[in-house]
Amino acid sequence: MDKIYFNGMSFYGYHGVFGAEAELGQRFYVDLALTLDLSKAGSTDDLQDTVNYAEVFACVQKIVEGERYNLVEKLTARIAEQLLGQFPFAEVRVKVTKPNPPINGHYESVAIEMVRRREELHS
Repeated sequence: MDKIYFNGMSFYGYHGVFGAEAELGQRFYVDLALTLDLSKAGSTDDLQDTVNYAEVFACVQKIVEGERYNLVEKLTARIAEQLLGQFPFAEVRVKVTKPNPPINGHYESVAIEMVRRREELHS
């Protein structure tokens, strides 16, 4: 199977358990690995035979910037579910990075990664 990657998408969202996170918000980064058969698109050179990258981006943007979740785990799961529901992907790998969670210590970021498959939707 083939893959389409989205690397380092950046959005501003208001996700977190604590009030300041919901009030002030922060930057979130999203990476995707999207599995589907691209053989026809590779042959025809026609957008109709693949997915529109701008539509995938807009789907993720709407979730990260438009909805609010306490947990990054829920945000990550929601992105995966929506991508599988809206596009013909066989599998999606979604990684959401929260660079500034309220942890007292030195670290670069915290990230959640989930893999979901189309057949899991019907289980």
